[in-house]
Amino acid sequence: MADDPVFLITGASSGIGAATAREASAAGYRLVLGARSTEKLEALAGELGGEARAIAVTCDVTEFAQQEAMVQSALDAFGRLDVALANAGVGAARGFLEETPEQWRAMVLTNVLGCAYTIRATMPALKKSVGHLLLTSSVAGRRALPGSLYSATKHAVTAMAESARQELNDTGVRVTCIEPGMVDTPFFDNPVRNALAPDDIARAIMSAVQQPPHVDVNEILIRPVSQPT
Repeated sequence: MADDPVFLITGASSGIGAATAREASAAGYRLVLGARSTEKLEALAGELGGEARAIAVTCDVTEFAQQEAMVQSALDAFGRLDVALANAGVGAARGFLEETPEQWRAMVLTNVLGCAYTIRATMPALKKSVGHLLLTSSVAGRRALPGSLYSATKHAVTAMAESARQELNDTGVRVTCIEPGMVDTPFFDNPVRNALAPDDIARAIMSAVQQPPHVDVNEILIRPVSQPT
């Protein structure tokens, strides 16, 4: 329907982002799918109903102009934006002598600045719709991991979620921080036994989104039973 709510997702081409897109589509949302992987995005958008129900927008979250353009594409196509999930992220091996400085830079820009850019780009439209902002952090954003710069980036995302919640407190916009443990996605080379599936995280996200408007689930920490810490 033309007045169905609109759900924007960054990092939508695979994993948690793609699973959330499918869950949101099943719940009646129109989708704005953002990522760098144009071919995967277009395939997912086609699966979810094509241009009338889902649009694919190639977007590098480290470029603010591209994030602004993604939000404008949402408004041009659907006239509104009700939910935004800042989900794009990359990882790194633990150890401060591992990886390259260039990979570190790309990770920090994507995980921290990219998330902040999504907040900035979507906030005016979310205020107008009295919508919902969600940020994908991690269990690693709740505790420090040995030698993990990735953990530091996710601590930053957790802090941004609370900062955004405080800024938006009087607007009616809800804010949720999602903190997954081990999920069986390409992100992890060796996930724990019986790791979470992307669908598990997607269901948790939709549970928060589908609460009554006066209920704001601020934080969801979700681990597989077999993950010890």
